[in-house]
Amino acid sequence: MKNLDSYPITARWAPRNATAIQLYSLPTPNGQKVSIALEEMGLTYDAHLVDFASNDQLSPEFLSLNPNNKIPAIIDPDGPGGAPLALFESGAILIYLAEKSGLLLPKAKRYEVLQWLMFQMGGLGPMFGQLGFFSVFAGKDIEDPRPKERYRAEVERLLKVLDAALDSKDWIVGEYTIADIAIAPWLGTLRDFYKVGDIVGWRDLKNVSAYLERFLTRLAVQRGRVVPIPG
Repeated sequence: MKNLDSYPITARWAPRNATAIQLYSLPTPNGQKVSIALEEMGLTYDAHLVDFASNDQLSPEFLSLNPNNKIPAIIDPDGPGGAPLALFESGAILIYLAEKSGLLLPKAKRYEVLQWLMFQMGGLGPMFGQLGFFSVFAGKDIEDPRPKERYRAEVERLLKVLDAALDSKDWIVGEYTIADIAIAPWLGTLRDFYKVGDIVGWRDLKNVSAYLERFLTRLAVQRGRVVPIPG
């Protein structure tokens, strides 16, 4: 295990516990994935708030860890071989944490889990985010209806794919995994923050709503959804 002082980001966000996984994040859907996974896996972590309102993600210190200026990112002081590991991209972090802990990525269903994780990373998350942009953020003022409709229709399609995959199952591969931790926070954001359920056929889905509620009742999820705490 090496001293974390060699990472420039620690000059701005000083570790409170230098032996813990350092998490740099914000309670957005992508950020929640990693904090929830850490809670579910029981891994010790030190959460640092990256405040978008202050453009923390554009600071030289944060960019030294993630040049793509997105949260979440981590430094594990006890990475492979005992050396520190710095990592960004929520999907990559989920896989790493699952392999480190030996949890939530069952060997027998490994590729099925990764399949649905990629479904979220490549489709569900980006499309939900675009619909949110055109429904809640600056895009809502664009008069041309075509951009919003493009994303609305794709979100509706993706929800139907997910709903069919959940038929007769509590979780996306049958047991709870990092794929669910990736998918469910975006469902909650779509329904409760973007509030676009009525235009994407939410009420017509047979399984998605109950799936989200199962997820939200988990204690580790409830803890992880509010990490890091602003202020």
